[in-house]
Amino acid sequence: MNLQSLFKDFNPSKFVVHTCLLIFIALFALRLDQAVTWSYWCVFTPIWVWKTLVIAGATIGSYIWWRYPHFRLESEAYIHYKSMLISLALHLILLMFELLVCDKLESGRHLWILVFIPLIFISIVSIAVCIWAVKHDRSFELELFCAVNVLQFIFLALRLDQFIHWSWEVVFVPLWIVMCLSLVGVLYTIIFAGILLRTPEVNAHQRRKGFQSAVGYTFLVIPILIFQVLLANKLDNDITITYIAVVSPLFVSFVTLILMSFSAKGGNRWWFGIRKDFCTFIRLSIGWFGIRKDFCTFILGACPLLQEYANIAYHSERRTNGVEMQQTEKREHNVLKKADLLKPVLPIISIEMPD
Repeated sequence: MNLQSLFKDFNPSKFVVHTCLLIFIALFALRLDQAVTWSYWCVFTPIWVWKTLVIAGATIGSYIWWRYPHFRLESEAYIHYKSMLISLALHLILLMFELLVCDKLESGRHLWILVFIPLIFISIVSIAVCIWAVKHDRSFELELFCAVNVLQFIFLALRLDQFIHWSWEVVFVPLWIVMCLSLVGVLYTIIFAGILLRTPEVNAHQRRKGFQSAVGYTFLVIPILIFQVLLANKLDNDITITYIAVVSPLFVSFVTLILMSFSAKGGNRWWFGIRKDFCTFIRLSIGWFGIRKDFCTFILGACPLLQEYANIAYHSERRTNGVEMQQTEKREHNVLKKADLLKPVLPIISIEMPD
């Protein structure tokens, strides 16, 4: 398996967020069904993990930003760093909303309209953030979701506090509108993928990407729409099913999002100080422990038998920013020489690690 190609376009941020949300929704539905009797503070554990990683990643990224000034010379370094700070600020406000929700569910001592104030504030600010993101070619999925649902959040708070007595189908009207627009987008991707498949001038890679996009967005939007219909009927007491059955379509959507994170690309270069890719982060982490080598070179040098067992010939290419220690070069040369002298039984696999 070529792990380098598998994780070439991997977006770890989206993978973590979607995985945490998937686990949280399952636990929350089980708690509403009384299948588990845990405290809501325990049910929200995946959310706390998500926010902890966000805060830790931004803290380490800021430390590396100020500790190593030459990293700021990279192209668009300031834009990536500002994007990380903006995202951190929005996540902190979102964390305040989640804490208020958890406290409300446990104690019931607040009005829901007060609980939703941080979320409504995020929705208003997200409009400006989306404009900034478009201008600087940055992703803005969370910000866009909040910006287009500001009216929905207000309706939810008023309905939960019984200030309005509309049916839940009426309360979800803003979300119905968003879902209709999403369905139009899904229809467009399906038509576009069909055109690509029937156009002989288009290469196989573009056809495959168009087909994958059509399938991915179909399995993303349709289950969300089914979930919304089931939830509205459940809250209006029109159907009698468990909450775990109501949210089951969301599992399909989140599994689709998790799979799509392996080809999402993007990601901020400064989360946890990851300036380029995951391998860079590994090299930085190993450097913190006093190991001044490439990670793979270190592992193969520490375990020579691993080369023969895995049948791997490793070649490392890297740029030097100064005069390296002669002893380090000699040791790395010996490691590569030993790898070349091995007699493989199977074809040799070459792993190229980018700088």
